[in-house]
Amino acid sequence: MLAVIGGSGWEALPGFNPRGQHRPDTPYGEIAGDIVEGELAGRPLMFLSRHGQGHRLAPHRINYRANLWALKQLGAREILAINAVGGIGPDSGPGQLVCPDQLIDYTWGREQTFFADPVEHIEFADPFDTALRRRLLQGAKGAGIALVDGGVYGCTQGPRLETRAEIERLRRDGCTLVGMTAMPEAALARELGLAYVSLCISVNWAAGLSDLPITMDAILAVLAQSRTPVLTLISALAAAGSVTPE
Repeated sequence: MLAVIGGSGWEALPGFNPRGQHRPDTPYGEIAGDIVEGELAGRPLMFLSRHGQGHRLAPHRINYRANLWALKQLGAREILAINAVGGIGPDSGPGQLVCPDQLIDYTWGREQTFFADPVEHIEFADPFDTALRRRLLQGAKGAGIALVDGGVYGCTQGPRLETRAEIERLRRDGCTLVGMTAMPEAALARELGLAYVSLCISVNWAAGLSDLPITMDAILAVLAQSRTPVLTLISALAAAGSVTPE
């Protein structure tokens, strides 16, 4: 089953028909909130708000291990992560949807693995599942939705936004997007054998790349405009069937 992890601005899934709610215990502590199981456009899926209701959990305080563990225990095999990000690359301006294929982790102090003792070294050259990315891109093409194929997600610690100098460093490193939640989420999904893909919504130009200030009003306006295409992509992905993680 497909599970959607909603990021900033996606504390609920519009049009979702809930059938039940779950908050399972995990060996890693509490999850962010209830996992809601139901249907979207007649397709079964699960939904979890990454930051919890009221956006109460900062990126570095999210219990990523508990969230992923609980989703797998409830039957999730695929994860679509919705991420609100800042745009760095020329094709990632506000309002653009991007399906990144790479990431760079700049975070620190987060619980990074299920396998501290004994240690296991997962293969992670391609951090987003290839087959699931292909399905998402095909769904966008079929629906006539502009979705950028590829990009490098730079994951910063947060919760503050970045300085101009930090964004310039990320740009030199090759990052085209900047966010705060893709890691360790993507790596933990890989450890559990879950197919994982990120659907990024660029909500602003990153610091120093626009003369306009970054404001929550502007971010929320972009998120509101993204509702319809993102819901269409979720439905298309759920309708396309399951994949085996690569």
